[in-house]
Amino acid sequence: METIQVFVTGGTFDKEYNFIKGELYFKDTHLPAMFERGRCVLDIDVRTLMMVDSLDITEDDRDIIIHNCKRSASKKIIITHGTDRMVATAVALAHADIEGKTIILTGAMIPYAFGNSSDGFFNLGAALAFCQTLPSGVYVAMNGRYFHWDNVVKDLDTGFFEEIK
Repeated sequence: METIQVFVTGGTFDKEYNFIKGELYFKDTHLPAMFERGRCVLDIDVRTLMMVDSLDITEDDRDIIIHNCKRSASKKIIITHGTDRMVATAVALAHADIEGKTIILTGAMIPYAFGNSSDGFFNLGAALAFCQTLPSGVYVAMNGRYFHWDNVVKDLDTGFFEEIK
């Protein structure tokens, strides 16, 4: 069984809520707990690259993501990412000429720490399935669907990802 490389970059997926200050913040990634809770039996390597809101992601941050995808021995890669700039990172990855790898970006609109109301668990499961079945390329996996990097947009009114019309 081939190892699936999971790169954590932050985003709503991994945010916590400070009940006293009423603010969202980053602590540690929830990914290992999510894989355990989901009874995942796949060979997965989780590595945190950064913990940033995607609105704050920089070109240097994207270069770090690209560098790590290129040097990963795995041909199957999942990147957890904030939804606001996920498509921009997918575009950067596609233009980086990373050959022979299936790269899936996924995220959440509601933090995993919020419990059953989070879509993160569902999106992560879908990303796992898509990275095992799709051919090499760069994709976004949200809302139970996958999208090619050059045919996806986040609808800012609904929060859903959809194909470009």
